Order: sequence, then structure tokens, then C-alpha cells
Amino acid sequence: MQNPFKEILQNEEVPKLLKDKVMNDISFIKLSIDIADLFVIKYPNTIASLLSSGDNENKNQSKK
Repeated sequence: MQNPFKEILQNEEVPKLLKDKVMNDISFIKLSIDIADLFVIKYPNTIASLLSSGDNENKNQSKK
């Protein structure tokens, strides 16, 4: 596949189709990063925090 950016001249306007494709690709990459962040970092941290808070509550109740 040829690099479409090499075809653009300095003073020439970018074709709307190319501009839309680049913006859609960027949006897809951002969405992928957000989904990965959710399932790789935030979800495990939430589960770990729930489990550790449950352990703390059990320890506090057993002391009473």
C-alpha cells in the first residue's frame, strides 16, 4: 500500500476522504486504548480493592 501522505503537496488541501479515514483510524486507536485500560488496569484494580476491603471488614468484625 502506498503512503497517501507522500502524494500531498505543501500547499494542497487534504482530500476529505483521506482526512475522514485518518480521523476514524485515530478514533479507533483511542477506543482500543480505552477498552484495554478498562479491562487490563481498572477492572483488576477494582476487583482487588473489593477483595481487600472485604478482608478488612472480616478482620474488623472478628475483632469485635
